[in-house]
Amino acid sequence: MRIRRKPWARPELEACEFCVKDPGALKGKWRQSFAKDQPLYVELGCGKGGFISQVSAANQNINYVAIDIKSEMAAYARRKTVAEFEKAGIGKIENVRLLVHNIENIDEVFDENDKIDRIYINFCNPWPRGKHNKRRLTYPKKLLRYRTYLKEGGELWFKTDDDELFADSLEYFKETGYSIKYITYDLHESGFEENTVTEHEKMFSDEGIKIKFLIAVPGEIEKN
Repeated sequence: MRIRRKPWARPELEACEFCVKDPGALKGKWRQSFAKDQPLYVELGCGKGGFISQVSAANQNINYVAIDIKSEMAAYARRKTVAEFEKAGIGKIENVRLLVHNIENIDEVFDENDKIDRIYINFCNPWPRGKHNKRRLTYPKKLLRYRTYLKEGGELWFKTDDDELFADSLEYFKETGYSIKYITYDLHESGFEENTVTEHEKMFSDEGIKIKFLIAVPGEIEKN
């Protein structure tokens, strides 16, 4: 998603208590960076924060890290998170860490000591042109990295409106040794109760586009 530069974005992030200015300094120490020791969930590509703002306010027993490459997106996510916490009557935001970082370089931010319980990938750029496929957040090289950070029994939740991306990603998961724990090609009619619907997702659904969703867990990588 293209977004114009917003002069106010960086100053707001700099002044934000739950925005991380030097994420590399917390590599391997994310769990200790929160006020409470509780499950750690990470959203890769949080966009304007429609998802992370809702789930973090609703689940105070879970710690969340939300990442986006654009300062402008992260700044919008900050605003939405503040608004959701105010609506919920929660005075201080202690279970969210928001940061700006290129997921291509995610190894600069996480390592095996972070023991992430769950990774979310919601409506990422499908990069449909073949030469750009490697930029997908579900591309095999990236899935192998995520395995390193996930704790034993950890899950990756992937949601998209794009049929081709979903089909290709199923092959990527298989190639990198993930097992599919749950899958649906029509999330909103599936009866799955833990879904959090964002504005972006509602827009696709209102257009008649079925939402594809799966939960994957790392397993053994098949050897040829």
